[in-house]
Amino acid sequence: MGESKVPAAENTLRILGHLAAQRGPVPAAGIASALGLPRSTVYHLLAVLAEHGFVLHFPEARRYGLGVAAYELSSAFSRQQPLSRLGRPIVAALVDALGESGHVAVLHGRDVVYIVEERAPRRPRLVTDVGVRLPAHLTASGRALLASLPAEQLRALYPDRDAFEERTGAGPHSYAELRRLVAAVRERGYATEDGDVTPGFASVAVSVRDHAGWPAAGIAVTFPRENVPPERWEALAARVRDAAAELSRRIRGV
Repeated sequence: MGESKVPAAENTLRILGHLAAQRGPVPAAGIASALGLPRSTVYHLLAVLAEHGFVLHFPEARRYGLGVAAYELSSAFSRQQPLSRLGRPIVAALVDALGESGHVAVLHGRDVVYIVEERAPRRPRLVTDVGVRLPAHLTASGRALLASLPAEQLRALYPDRDAFEERTGAGPHSYAELRRLVAAVRERGYATEDGDVTPGFASVAVSVRDHAGWPAAGIAVTFPRENVPPERWEALAARVRDAAAELSRRIRGV
């Protein structure tokens, strides 16, 4: 990357991006070290960001975190529905190429919420319509997203057996089973479900990463199991992976 023509703006955005990737407030010295910036520069930019509400200073802890203004930007991002706007043409192209239905889902607690649904011609309507919520551990999209989470966050979502809602009786029923399932997803590079949501239907899915490497959404293709035998799922997943990579690229604006 060449030298920025507006270094103050670039460094401000780098600081905000760094804070957004942290689990909690961090010291200014840590920000300076992580970004390779002079401490004086970091303190000056943090002061400006705090003045405008984008950063909060915790004086007793001598740490900085994101402020309300940053949250408002996030809320505006959600209101404008960029994921569905960016994802819909990508999924539509995937459906046209494969002849099977596709969708985009986002993680919301232990559920996934479907924000894009593209039904292939002559395929039955699925339960994964826009706005529908389903247990994440039962769906391919949800499993792809859960496999992208840190272990401690996954454990927090599923503290006991009561967290494992059932639909057809299939799927993981304990944290140990879920941990083995997501480990297989990470190794394979894509998630599957086979009759866990609707008997006779299967899905493959891949997670979409944002600019910080966090799972922003899952893209999946769902099909009658008799149409696509398991030996063809990996080839199908490769096409879904390409679509996920394209959505990730568009989210990051590159």
